[in-house]
Amino acid sequence: MDNNSRRHKKVKKKSSGLKKTVIALLTILLVILAGTGIFLAKTYFDVKDVANKVSAPVKGRPDDKNIQEGQPFSVLLLGIDTGDFGRNDVGRSDTMLVATVNPKEKKTTLISIPRDTRTEIVGHDTVEKVAHAYAYGQAKMAMDTVDNLLDMKLNHYVWINMMGFEELVNAVDGVEVTNKFEFEQDGMTFKKGPIKLNGEEALAYTRMRYEDPNGDYGRQARQQQVIEAIANKALGFTGVKRYKEILKAIENNMKTDLEPEEMFDIAMKYRDSFKNVQSETLQGEGVMIDGISYQEIPQTELVRVQNLIKSQLK
Repeated sequence: MDNNSRRHKKVKKKSSGLKKTVIALLTILLVILAGTGIFLAKTYFDVKDVANKVSAPVKGRPDDKNIQEGQPFSVLLLGIDTGDFGRNDVGRSDTMLVATVNPKEKKTTLISIPRDTRTEIVGHDTVEKVAHAYAYGQAKMAMDTVDNLLDMKLNHYVWINMMGFEELVNAVDGVEVTNKFEFEQDGMTFKKGPIKLNGEEALAYTRMRYEDPNGDYGRQARQQQVIEAIANKALGFTGVKRYKEILKAIENNMKTDLEPEEMFDIAMKYRDSFKNVQSETLQGEGVMIDGISYQEIPQTELVRVQNLIKSQLK
């Protein structure tokens, strides 16, 4: 794929569909654990037990009380490419997003960082793809690297691996999506139009990028489709019936430095912040350096996103 085909227009949307996608991401990674509505009433101790199991503090990162004090906070959301296809190593962050949640403005901003973004890997003394930071130094190095890239100080992280993604789909008894064009991936054929996916199929559906004219940006769109579908079912009647399966999928495939009390605070005190959502993409340009494909982020784009984050964390 040449450089021109890797260039994309800046993305800034506020459609209802995109809002659902952003809310879905935060819901799966934060709110389901905390338990809202009927979950809180019926499954408090089950949820708290899982919250304790997935909570893993990061050494060397400053403590903060933003959530406890009801202040704006930020979370690094990571999708790790392990847990399936025989992968049991540390893995890389296949998906990377920064969420800022501002209860004062009752607003959430979600910023997608392309996995091939070329940047300094803080603590490793190299300049390479941002996705490698997690492989070298797990959550701390990923957070330190994103801090440096976006001139910020992340408050928390959440990661979920491929097995968790697959098991979540199965936990809600599959998902339905609308596929824009027919393609093959991992020995499976995905027809154009409405299709229903089980966990294995959903994982393959979200992995494909080389046949997509939009490359990794197209793959991100399919990930959002599946995540939205999971959240819609998890928060509906299916979620009520199958909450134990949902929690089981999460407890073995997810980690966060959020403490259980913070998760409950997010669910109960910050819910209005998810009603006004802005989604952004850190937009790069395709370049080849020493035979390796990167997304190079122009300085003007970096400054734009850095200023946006600062405005949301005041």
